[in-house]
Amino acid sequence: MLKALAQDLSSGEGADLLRAARRAYTLAFAVLAVPGLPLGALYLLTRPTPTPPAGLLGLGAVALLLACAALYLARRAARDPLLPPRRTALSAAMQAGTAPAVPFLIGCATFSQPVVTAGLWALAAVLYALAWRLIAGWMRPAGQ
Repeated sequence: MLKALAQDLSSGEGADLLRAARRAYTLAFAVLAVPGLPLGALYLLTRPTPTPPAGLLGLGAVALLLACAALYLARRAARDPLLPPRRTALSAAMQAGTAPAVPFLIGCATFSQPVVTAGLWALAAVLYALAWRLIAGWMRPAGQ
């Protein structure tokens, strides 16, 4: 994946830069989210008590708030006029990887409540797809 990312970056074409940004986005998400799986499993072994409904709403609200903040910051990074287009595209894409990773990781902490985990992971999937689409809009032509 890293070799393909480097090839797309070196080409300089718009479509290749978009592909590189999306690969960087996927990689950033994976780096953040994958460690949550074994950690969630280890936490499940402690037999945690179920989180009350108010706590679950709080977890969902925090996940959504932090994900929106990550997308906002990624959008700001994409508009940074001081960096060349390649760097802004990659920086924004990697920052956007945080948005779906937040609800995914919180979902890993709720393995003892599978319905809650599924809901948080569904939110993560929606945010992943949203950020995937937003990355194309964040791209700047090389002349800017």
